Amino acid sequence: MILKPDLYSSLRQSLAGALPGQAAHMRMASENRQLRLQHRKAPEDARRAGVLILLFEREQELAIPLIRRTEDGSVHSGQVALPGGTFEPADEDIVQTALRETAEEIGVKAATVEVLGRLSDLYIPPSNFLVSPVVGRIADPPDFEPDPHEVAHIIEASVSELLDEKRIKITERFGFTVPYFDIQDEVIWGATAMILSELCAILEPIAKG
Repeated sequence: MILKPDLYSSLRQSLAGALPGQAAHMRMASENRQLRLQHRKAPEDARRAGVLILLFEREQELAIPLIRRTEDGSVHSGQVALPGGTFEPADEDIVQTALRETAEEIGVKAATVEVLGRLSDLYIPPSNFLVSPVVGRIADPPDFEPDPHEVAHIIEASVSELLDEKRIKITERFGFTVPYFDIQDEVIWGATAMILSELCAILEPIAKG
């Protein structure tokens, strides 16, 4: 993706407007979700969580960090995800949750992140989480410090890779077809793929404009 001078201002403006939301989510949703859960709303007892899409530039490429979670036996154990976690009562809001959890998981301090906006909330039935994706940027390429208890390793996914249609493939999980992003031999599926699909829907016209 070409790094245009007005990239971040254009992105901020797009995030403040009407979001593609469910239409973008469904593009990377599993067959099961498309058939049964497309219109399912989050229940009142859903737990809140915030994740951060952290944009940074390295070697003239716009990229974001993804994490492979450690194998700990939890619902999303071992999966590729965005840094983030559960809202805590001490958090001022869900944006602070995303920034705090990112600092804990990959060592990027909240004070260095410029928040650009938010994507659409996404409900995840298996874990009963309502996830709020926050979009931010950092001026300098970060030196990541992953928490070994939570993060097996970090993948620096370029936006060019995410926008490449050839990276979208199909697999089968639990008896259903599942679309995924094939990034650096990593399978990025489920809620993370759905969130990234909405990011791509917003960034693609900016990249072409």
